[in-house]
Amino acid sequence: MSHGLQEAGGTIRVLLVEDHQTMLWGLQTLVDAERPRMEVAGTARSCPDALANAARLAPDVILLDLDLGGVSMIEFLPELLASGLSRALVLTASHDTDLLDQAVRRGARGILHKEVAASQVLKAIEKIHRGELWFDAATMDRVFGQLLRARSAPQPEPAPHASLTARERAIVSAAVQHSGSANHEVAQRLFISEHTLRNHLTSIYRKLNVSNRLEMYVYAIRHGLVQPDDARHGGPPFSGRQESA
Repeated sequence: MSHGLQEAGGTIRVLLVEDHQTMLWGLQTLVDAERPRMEVAGTARSCPDALANAARLAPDVILLDLDLGGVSMIEFLPELLASGLSRALVLTASHDTDLLDQAVRRGARGILHKEVAASQVLKAIEKIHRGELWFDAATMDRVFGQLLRARSAPQPEPAPHASLTARERAIVSAAVQHSGSANHEVAQRLFISEHTLRNHLTSIYRKLNVSNRLEMYVYAIRHGLVQPDDARHGGPPFSGRQESA
């Protein structure tokens, strides 16, 4: 079984990307203390090492600082996630909203600030691994609004969604209606495996020119692929917003 598609209860493999030795040691101690629930699959203190280890180890979750010795990892996020098996969780000292929003748009599934409690780090890793998101409400509202504005211009004809198959349209509808659910829960509702759902989503993302479920949600609402009432019935867009310990 692929590392990124482990059964519920399997060990969560975490790649730690951090250039400060003391912080890296603390994170490694924190995660490894949770064995067998989670473990450190590897560490990296530079951009080249992070890229090499992400490709070689295919970890479930990549917990990374955005600044590695003055190198911004934002530009390298898509490459870190190229395998399609890993999910990125940013752990940063920065409160620059523009910088953090860029990280979200480039594929980060969650953002943690370095002053959070250790329990929050562990909880966020678990939720990211389950396919959920870990953002505070302000970040969700800001990024959601940016995506809506970015896609407000008229779409060229034929519209990208015209190429979706009937099955893919059904998957988009289910993903939006159950937007608070993780991928494996949506797959269960569709009576397919999570692996099959991911394959369908990869095709849908390519056809719609989006990168993740959040962008697909925005596209679906914007272009009327689902009714607004159906979207509201599913609750707020995606679970995994930052919670109290």
